[in-house]
Amino acid sequence: MTRIKHYETMFILKPTLTEEETKAQIDLVKATIEKNGGEIVSCDDMGTKQLAYEIEKHKRGYYFVIYFKCQTDGIFEIERNYRINENIIRFIFIKYESKKEVVAWTKMSDEAAKKAN
Repeated sequence: MTRIKHYETMFILKPTLTEEETKAQIDLVKATIEKNGGEIVSCDDMGTKQLAYEIEKHKRGYYFVIYFKCQTDGIFEIERNYRINENIIRFIFIKYESKKEVVAWTKMSDEAAKKAN
């Protein structure tokens, strides 16, 4: 049995998606996390931003961050879904393990929750 760990994922969606398509993609990612045993704690909708460098001929992207708790096995399936989703141009998962890291995760998660309200 694996322990539940704290994660942060950030993904960048294609800027060519409509507002409805972007919302649908975000809902799809959230559903994938929950389907694989994840518990979403908070989200940070960062919106459209300039990319540091051009990716797949896109100079801008729609950034979204999700703070969640999940067992390690669930991460592999979530990552597999990211890789086959053509609308996600980049993503990253960050795992917070030590007590100090979990405190930092909690602080960032709380700030994202306040920003959302």
